[in-house]
Parts: sequence; structure tokens; C-alpha cells
Amino acid sequence: MIRVLLVHDALLVRSVLAEWLSREADLRVHDTSWPGAPGLVRSVRPDVCAADVECSDSYGIPPLGELTRPGPDQAPPRLLVLATANRPGLLKRAVEAGALGYVDKEGSPERLVRGIRRVAEGKRFVDDSLGLGFLKAAEMPLTRRELSVLSLAAEGASVAEIAGSLHLSHGTVRNYMAAITRKTGARNRIDAIRISQGEGWL
Repeated sequence: MIRVLLVHDALLVRSVLAEWLSREADLRVHDTSWPGAPGLVRSVRPDVCAADVECSDSYGIPPLGELTRPGPDQAPPRLLVLATANRPGLLKRAVEAGALGYVDKEGSPERLVRGIRRVAEGKRFVDDSLGLGFLKAAEMPLTRRELSVLSLAAEGASVAEIAGSLHLSHGTVRNYMAAITRKTGARNRIDAIRISQGEGWL
């Protein structure tokens, strides 16, 4: 029996998917939203976490590390993500979190079942339709420091507040913002935030 934790913020979608997966004789399925996921990882001890990477908070950035952080005497669950090719930044984050499986959200439910079974065996599973997204993920133009600056800007922080948080001078923050605007092809800071969130970088 494969213990599966399905993580999705949309209750209707999550409930329907969980019910559909539960029809498979070899799957025991639990489901939760992102806020409830860390607690259930510890109590359910899933073999596989199947998580939608487009969570509704934190500007769409999923806390994937919390799903693969086991409790005492607990093996970390294997991670499978539900994603789309048009948000390459989220695919990149899933790779960095050590995900084994990548299922296209626009594909068939059968692909999800197949992916869960493959990942439960410790094998990699990647939908071919996500290939372009992975190529774009490798081309993400912003450095980690630039992303840190832009994340604070997206939260409404001023140049002075960003400088204080990251221990930078005001001029350095302005230089980072100018570089971010140029690299993203944006017109201004607001446009750079919009583009970065749309790509899943932020």
C-alpha cells in the first residue's frame, strides 16, 4: 500500500482528485491544503507527497522543503509535483527541493497515478509536456540576491527597508533594482514584480 499525501489549496479540486485516487486499490490517500501539510507529513508518514506547486499564498512560492522534512525516526517522503510548463520558476524550485516526479496539471489523471507509483519506487517520472518549462527554468535571469531584493519589494518594502533587511547600501539596492528591471525586460519595478510572479520566479 502506498501512502499518499495530496497537497492542493483548491478544496474542490483537491477533494475530487483525492476521491479519484482513492479508487486505486494500492493507494491510501490523505489530502490537505498547504498550511496543513507539514503537520500531516509527520502524522500520516506518507510514502509520496503529491503537491500542486501553485499554492495560493507567499506569491505562489510553495514551501516544498517542509514536505520533505521528516519527523524523528521517519524517512522523508518522496516528492511529486503538479505543475505547468508556463511557470518555469516553480519547476526550478521543485528541482532544488529534490522532487522525483513532475506531472503536467493539464494532462490526464492516469498520468498522476502512474507518476505516484513510479516515485514510490524511487524512480524519476517527468511528463514530456513539461520539457519546455525545464528549458526555460534553466534560463532564469535573476540571481538569488536579486530575487531577495525583488521579494522584499513585492511585499511593499521601500529602498531603505530593503537595504536594512539585507544589510546593503541604498545605492546597491537601486543598482539591483535597475538590473532586475533590465533582465526581466520590465518597464519599472511594479512590472518586474508582475513578470517575475507570472514566471514563478517570485
